[in-house]
Amino acid sequence: MKFSIEKYFVVGPENTLGRPVVPIIRNAVEAGFTCIQLRSKEISARALIDLAIETSDLLREMDLSDEVTLLIDDRLDVVLAAREAGAKVDGIHVGQSDIPVAVCRKYLGPDAVIGLSAPTGDLTRYVQDNNFKDIDYFGAGPLHETATKRDCGIDSEGNIIYRSLEELKELSRISPLPVTIGGGVKADDMKDLADAGVDGFFVVSAIASADDPKEAAEELVARWEQAK
Repeated sequence: MKFSIEKYFVVGPENTLGRPVVPIIRNAVEAGFTCIQLRSKEISARALIDLAIETSDLLREMDLSDEVTLLIDDRLDVVLAAREAGAKVDGIHVGQSDIPVAVCRKYLGPDAVIGLSAPTGDLTRYVQDNNFKDIDYFGAGPLHETATKRDCGIDSEGNIIYRSLEELKELSRISPLPVTIGGGVKADDMKDLADAGVDGFFVVSAIASADDPKEAAEELVARWEQAK
């Protein structure tokens, strides 16, 4: 399927300050976001399945099912159950310690979108030395400190490794797959990220925790489009 990780929103109920998730997803999609990832470590599998179905229904209602990519973080079981219930869930995003991408590909099929979080450490060496036949894009970060995922970028000694713009330029140059960058990303970062040549950016709290999520999403999109 056609997919875009250019403007990528990651969200779950724990990110929205007690507000319903689906209206905030609508705000992001109306602003021009091209990928939605549902991620929650707190709600039940049943609740996450229901959220996937609601989000799929929203994209159908907006006539954007084929334009906006819908992914689930980590939970292959949720993807399969939501699909069984009729939801159009396009794929999954997994981390280095999650279910192997080969297993995801086996159960989701050749047309699914499978994303992988790049590891902490030497990303350029990792990209050069590994085989990525089962995945479609990388997610990398953090760019800045982030309260959303406090273990993001922590190395084996407990230090947080932030991604420099020079590193991102090199990663973008050599990566065989699209690269999206997140971790504390804000509107003011759009020009630097575009100049680094990355394929896109992902955010959580910049939209989900904003006083006005739609306004925040619109600013991110506008700044990105201006910077490209």
